[in-house]
Amino acid sequence: MLTDHKLPLGEYIAAFVDWLTRHGANVFDWIAATLEGIIHGFTSGLTWFNPYVLVVLFSALAYYIQRKLSLTIFVALSFLLILNLGYWQETMETLAQVTFATSVCVVVGVPLGIIAAHKPWFYTGMRPMLDLMQTVPTFVYLIPTLTLFGLGVVPGLISTVVFAIAAPIRLTYLGICDVPHELMDAGKAFGCSGRQLLTRIELPHAMPSIAAGVTQCIMLSLSMVVIAALVGADGLGKPVVNALNTADIALGFEAGLAIVLLAIMLDRICKQREVKAGGDA
Repeated sequence: MLTDHKLPLGEYIAAFVDWLTRHGANVFDWIAATLEGIIHGFTSGLTWFNPYVLVVLFSALAYYIQRKLSLTIFVALSFLLILNLGYWQETMETLAQVTFATSVCVVVGVPLGIIAAHKPWFYTGMRPMLDLMQTVPTFVYLIPTLTLFGLGVVPGLISTVVFAIAAPIRLTYLGICDVPHELMDAGKAFGCSGRQLLTRIELPHAMPSIAAGVTQCIMLSLSMVVIAALVGADGLGKPVVNALNTADIALGFEAGLAIVLLAIMLDRICKQREVKAGGDA
């Protein structure tokens, strides 16, 4: 009896997406055009520079952030290897997509995590949605976004944001909640306002957790590269998909290696600097 009366959940969702497609086509077209313009503009800006100039700039940025000569050399050699293999254009496209998706996740996710830490009822209501976003297979996200926005970088980009935004929300929430009550009491005793407590006590103490959330968000965004290529997104996912379709081992290994190198570089550069006991990095 139970299996003879299936709940039409899928039909309800399909009908809702069809309704959105019919009544919001102009809005979704505008969103798609805007996002494509931003990504293509960012990619054009990166590829406008001479590749060797960008290698120097990225290496200098790595040293400025982490103050590690070994990391600086690794970044320079990795980008030179990617340039030698012929995947510079695809790498810059992937870097533009990951940077944009991570920026959106951080700008939206960190404030939501702060609100959730201060308002338990808000986190209680948001937690099932976060669980859903992190557990639903990423291919499922591509179906409605592909229907709404069509082929191109936008469906993969939106799916990436939905998939990765839970990380900065959760880790920001955990970082704020882990602030010792003694520190909060001391701040209140010195007459700190709510904003001062947030900016001078909570956020500095929670910064390692927030930084971990940003790094995890970058890794999750990068993991969507291959999947986004299935719906027409540019980047390193395209040669991987082509290698899969043609069983080209050489192409798949080289493109996969470029993805791995980019992931390691972003992870090492964006993680929080380790501070020694004496105070030097």
